[in-house]
Amino acid sequence: MKKLFAAFVVAVLGTSVLFGATFKVDPVHTNVIFKVKHMMISNVTGKFEKFDGSFEVKDNKVTALQGVIEAASLNTDKKERDEHLRSADFFDVAKYPKITFVLENVVGDKAYGKLTIKDVTKNVVLDYEFGGVLKDPWGQTRSGMTLEGKINRKDFGLKWNKVLETGGVLVGDTVKMEVSIEGTLEK
Repeated sequence: MKKLFAAFVVAVLGTSVLFGATFKVDPVHTNVIFKVKHMMISNVTGKFEKFDGSFEVKDNKVTALQGVIEAASLNTDKKERDEHLRSADFFDVAKYPKITFVLENVVGDKAYGKLTIKDVTKNVVLDYEFGGVLKDPWGQTRSGMTLEGKINRKDFGLKWNKVLETGGVLVGDTVKMEVSIEGTLEK
């Protein structure tokens, strides 16, 4: 009888709720977006198009997350700007092809982790929202979350800039990040 009850609970609530489960990041349903001030008056928005990762869910909470972004996959919809961002002035993708994030802990609505850009690793605190676990219409178990926050690009060696004649700078120091992650249960 206990086995039957346990099987029922797992079927209703999902295996990750009780026992923990690992999800593979689904690149089709995941977005890695950034925004930075341009000439102090507007924002340039970009995204990274190639990334990989996995995360673990236990008791309706993300307990681990590892992500790797291909730095050269950045896209701001302007070829010349993207080439400059890939150069040694910014990401230096020839020398530092990967950006990584490792989650260390989640407390309430905050995610604590280590972000590495250009071989510089810094502790970051991001706003965290867990989307839950469910079965999609095709029978696949999915889970998702959103991480949002800000970093200072200069902390990671992204220091290039130009001073404007009117005052201010061409590129802001603060980078806003929004990462919407969806994953599928690994079997």
